[in-house]
Amino acid sequence: MKAPVGFLGTLWSFFSFLPIFFLLLILGLVKAAIIGPIALGIIVIGNSAVIIGLWIAHFLYTYYCVARTKRLGFVLKIVVLVLLPVPLVLWPVIGIGGSLLGGFGYGFFAPLLATFEVAGENVNDKFYHCFADGCLSIIKGSCTVVCDFTDFCFHSYFSYMDELCEKVPPEEKPMDVELAKLPSCLLVILIAVPVDVLLITAVALWKSPYMLLRGWKRLLEDLIGREGPFLEAACVPFAGLAIILWPLAVVGAVVVAIISSFFLALYSGAIVYQEDSLLKGLGYILALVSLFDEYVNDFLYLREGSCLPRPRYRKNANPKLGENNNSLKTGRENSLNTQLISQKSRTLKWEIQQYKAVQVWDWLFKACEVNGRILLRDGLINIQEIEESLVKGSCKKLSIKLPTWSVLHCLLVSAKSDSPGLVISDDVELARNNGPREKVFEWLIEPLLIMKEQIKNLKLDENEEMCLKRLVMEFENKRPRGVGWNRISIR
Repeated sequence: MKAPVGFLGTLWSFFSFLPIFFLLLILGLVKAAIIGPIALGIIVIGNSAVIIGLWIAHFLYTYYCVARTKRLGFVLKIVVLVLLPVPLVLWPVIGIGGSLLGGFGYGFFAPLLATFEVAGENVNDKFYHCFADGCLSIIKGSCTVVCDFTDFCFHSYFSYMDELCEKVPPEEKPMDVELAKLPSCLLVILIAVPVDVLLITAVALWKSPYMLLRGWKRLLEDLIGREGPFLEAACVPFAGLAIILWPLAVVGAVVVAIISSFFLALYSGAIVYQEDSLLKGLGYILALVSLFDEYVNDFLYLREGSCLPRPRYRKNANPKLGENNNSLKTGRENSLNTQLISQKSRTLKWEIQQYKAVQVWDWLFKACEVNGRILLRDGLINIQEIEESLVKGSCKKLSIKLPTWSVLHCLLVSAKSDSPGLVISDDVELARNNGPREKVFEWLIEPLLIMKEQIKNLKLDENEEMCLKRLVMEFENKRPRGVGWNRISIR
């Protein structure tokens, strides 16, 4: 829907939607109160029955596979067998507790959100869907959750354990630990846990006021300009609630930082073991705090880098991260990895950069122009076809095949790269997390990403790529059948 123009229009739209919002909220809460316990019961009872019923089988078969595997060395196997009862005993508690939390969240919030989604969609019978959506579908979804969980516990888990018992190739060495390195690892862990947890907690608390104020500033700017979460009228009350509850989000971020600091500190033991150096582990303790401070600065758009010291904790690491770009450029000049390394402290900002629809269309038009010149030079497009397109506007080769050729070229370039998305230009890389939020682009990008992975698995050489491109430009049939690579001549 179009956002109202002007302050008065925005204010009127906000207040006029309030009665509808409260009615939908009450209806959603009623549906959540009715459907939530049913969905919670299905998920908790189903998953608990699977966990308890298969627990003995999981316990015995896990011990059997670990004891029999050749992928672990003698020392590591003994350590795993001694420590294995801890996760196996905790598994029912964690599994049932997770099912309880997940079932409550799914059973309560899914009907509520389904009720509000009707207001923002082009639904013919909105009155009916306000009552119907989020009822039977949530119950079916709960049954699907239990079925998927059962498939994992009954089939996938035993399949993973069978892979552990497979024969090891002669050239593959079993994983093992060196007992001489363990005292140094334990010593560094004992130092890292209190130091890193304390320092990261101090940094998180110090930056929390900035997060609070900048978050409020951004939400208020979106409210005034009707952008972001305030663009849709159905989302305005929720976005306003986000302004009120933003301090809780800040508190949650601080708590998550404190909890994660414990696990990040434990990784210092792995650094000592990998580098075989006590000093490198101590360097990681200080560098971790500096890295955390830099990432927080990136998220909050504060100053670049960190004022805290960052000693090197890897022997083979390049002190200047930007110097190893040449080796990465051999695969693709505008590789995402190259951009992330050269951006240094702007890494996270690059990752979360959101591209608009106009940028994608601009790329497609420019790609058609550049590729059209190339095809005209190679004789795949002639002057008569260009004149026909200008005069009649009905030349399929320029209106359909040229954009298809451009998209195919993009897919071939993206398949050769290490990018998880589509490489559409030197400075734009389109993926699921940074593409336009319009439904049309979601429907378009998702199949293209699947096609890119399929092309990547084919591992085409240059001649096959040229044949595929010529198929697009030269063959008239929409679904070419029985056409082999050898029937296409390469000029």
